[in-house]
Amino acid sequence: MAVPSGRNTVPRDFDIEALFDALDRQRRSRGLTWHGVAEELWNQSAILNVQRDDHPIATTTLTGMVKRMDISCQHALFSFIPGSTADPEKTALPVAGPDRRLRWDLKKTHVAIDTARRARNLTWPQLADALHCTPSQLTGIRTARFAIGMRLAMRIVVWLDRPASDFVYAAKW
Repeated sequence: MAVPSGRNTVPRDFDIEALFDALDRQRRSRGLTWHGVAEELWNQSAILNVQRDDHPIATTTLTGMVKRMDISCQHALFSFIPGSTADPEKTALPVAGPDRRLRWDLKKTHVAIDTARRARNLTWPQLADALHCTPSQLTGIRTARFAIGMRLAMRIVVWLDRPASDFVYAAKW
């Protein structure tokens, strides 16, 4: 059963292969190894990394995304640099400097899907069916500590008919 979204379409998956291919093209054009890509992505938030005594993004997180056909929404955000979009007023990502890192606001995401689900008189299983996931994947977003898969995150924003940027913020912790 297809559950209508704001656009009356079934959400399509985020294209993991396209993300990987774009990263790979940039990697090759800049003469970087995959380890070099991971270092550059990590160093975008160098000040924050030192403050948090955080561990860097693993090279295998990047190189394995096509094999897994997913990447966490938090790791995928490392790859997105704010820039020009079709409608920058609506879709531009927040600015993240060396003291900040783009993060997916999972609590806000959960509130938005739950509000829309209730407004459309849908059960969690009905919504899960429409988004090609399990009900627990959706209800678990409320308490998720770190991330959800990027494919599911993007299916959700398409179903909500909202830009992903509505759910992304520049975290300083």
